[in-house]
Amino acid sequence: MSRKERDRLTIMVGIKRQELTQVQAAGLMGLGYRQTKRVWRRYQAEGDAGLVHRLRGKPSARRKPPALKAQILARCAEERYADFGPTLMAEYLAEEGLKVDHETLRRWQWATGQRTVRRRRQKHRQWRQRKPCFGAMVQLDGSHHDWFEGRRGKCVLMVMVDDATSRVRAHFSEQETTRASYEVLEGWTRRHRLPRSLYVDRDSIYRCEGLPSVAEQLAGKAPQTQFGRAMEQLGVKLILANSPQAKGRVERMNEVLQDRLVKALRLAGIRDLERANRFLEEEFLPAFNGKFNVPAASALDAHQTVPRHLDEVLSWEEARVVQRDWTVACEGQWYQLDRQHEPMSLVGRKVVVRTLRDGRMQLVYRGQKLKWRALPGRPQREKPRVIKAQAVVATPTAGHPWRRLGGAVGRKYWREVKAQGQAAQEAARLGLRDCGRSSLRSASLRPAAPAGRKKPKNNKPRRGHSLVS
Repeated sequence: MSRKERDRLTIMVGIKRQELTQVQAAGLMGLGYRQTKRVWRRYQAEGDAGLVHRLRGKPSARRKPPALKAQILARCAEERYADFGPTLMAEYLAEEGLKVDHETLRRWQWATGQRTVRRRRQKHRQWRQRKPCFGAMVQLDGSHHDWFEGRRGKCVLMVMVDDATSRVRAHFSEQETTRASYEVLEGWTRRHRLPRSLYVDRDSIYRCEGLPSVAEQLAGKAPQTQFGRAMEQLGVKLILANSPQAKGRVERMNEVLQDRLVKALRLAGIRDLERANRFLEEEFLPAFNGKFNVPAASALDAHQTVPRHLDEVLSWEEARVVQRDWTVACEGQWYQLDRQHEPMSLVGRKVVVRTLRDGRMQLVYRGQKLKWRALPGRPQREKPRVIKAQAVVATPTAGHPWRRLGGAVGRKYWREVKAQGQAAQEAARLGLRDCGRSSLRSASLRPAAPAGRKKPKNNKPRRGHSLVS
């Protein structure tokens, strides 16, 4: 007996012992007087069993026909639906005209052993309130999974989820790269405009691991990746999550898509990225967003306006110095700047080498696009020839004023003068010796050095030169 039936049994016993009247019993059971009289008569006739509900143990009048139940269970047992959950399976069955509630299907599968109970260990998480406006914050993440179940190689699905409404945007790419992030963001921007902020993980696409340069340190800026630089130019705040649970909305969305999208691609027989992206855009995402979107707390759309040249911002930029021959080198390619930019005096200045996603190149200086042409290779610069200076001796003529003044006569002339002086000195010394007198410049007039005493050396450098020295 149920608790309600046991309570009625207590009241019926009170009426039998004449401790309660039927009017009082009707108030206690919450029934009308006439219904209380029927319950009392059934209790008198059948005893305790008369209070048990008459439909207990009998099939429900709302039960599904056995043939329909068997058909549905047979469809669930098919190999292509082997990993479908009750909720998703009920949706696909409804498209085929087989309507059944997902909880009813869950009970049927449990009863037949097609499904078992899985208990997951729960972890404590802190709840965060959604953003109030559509476009205030969008979560971005790449989901690595075997999306095509072996029909092609593994790839990544770039997923964007609005925090306020759970609206989803997704795009297939071969790998999670800066280009893949640009493409999914461009798809969102073309449809909804620019979000106010992006909530991403700490992948190297969004966070730079290198050390800041001297210029960045002086400016007080942290080093940026190409994606971070693009977001700064667009005015989109880039928020780095400290854990996967912090951006749990997009993480849970990845799990949902890994369940639903994989099976939708299987049933559609898609095995290449181009068809998969077209299927996402035209069929899957419109129905998915229409079913799971939630209204935002505010009707305001917080998206920003889209700049005119969005493709130029979502690119790769590198700063390079202009060489003296007006060439710029970047990633092994050389570019020659046009002569018309000569008034800008670009030599020694930094220009931005921009690579667009379609492969086009742009050279930009302070927002102005420069004209250039690509060089086939590195320009060969000629080494300057070093010319050794040769001494040129200009001998003045005999009648030159310098010769009359005794200058610029050359080394040969002074050698001759010196030889004549030495000869004259020697002749004078010999002549004085004959007459008993010695020359004042003769060494014989100098006092002799005492015995045992060495002659002091004069190491002082001689200045100038004498004609007779």
